Amino acid sequence: MGGLTFDKLLIIGVIAVFLLGPERLPHYAAQLGRFVRSMRDMANGAKDRMREEMGPDFEDVDWKKLDPRQYDPRRIIREALTEVDPFAEPQRPVVARSAVNENSAYLQRKRKREVLAAGEGAPFDSEAT
Repeated sequence: MGGLTFDKLLIIGVIAVFLLGPERLPHYAAQLGRFVRSMRDMANGAKDRMREEMGPDFEDVDWKKLDPRQYDPRRIIREALTEVDPFAEPQRPVVARSAVNENSAYLQRKRKREVLAAGEGAPFDSEAT
């Protein structure tokens, strides 16, 4: 409601009584009532027109997601970056051949694992823990 509390509305009303006076106050109160009613009718008319034009899709729209008060740029960017396309082919990391070290510990372990016999256990380093 725009931060208007009952206390603030009461103060605005008291100031209006003093500024407008008791003679003009009913006239302006009636104008305010007509204005509020016309705004409400305009909003309801726009909602009905939207419902007419969208058809059955109107009920499927998540209106809370479209609320501008929910706008958080960090969340939007995070969601855009983590979005996964279910139909995309899995991409393997591209590594340049010159960057691969053939004597790396990983490749040495991988080669040893490939050479193990059927019943032979994997090598164990007792000093590692």
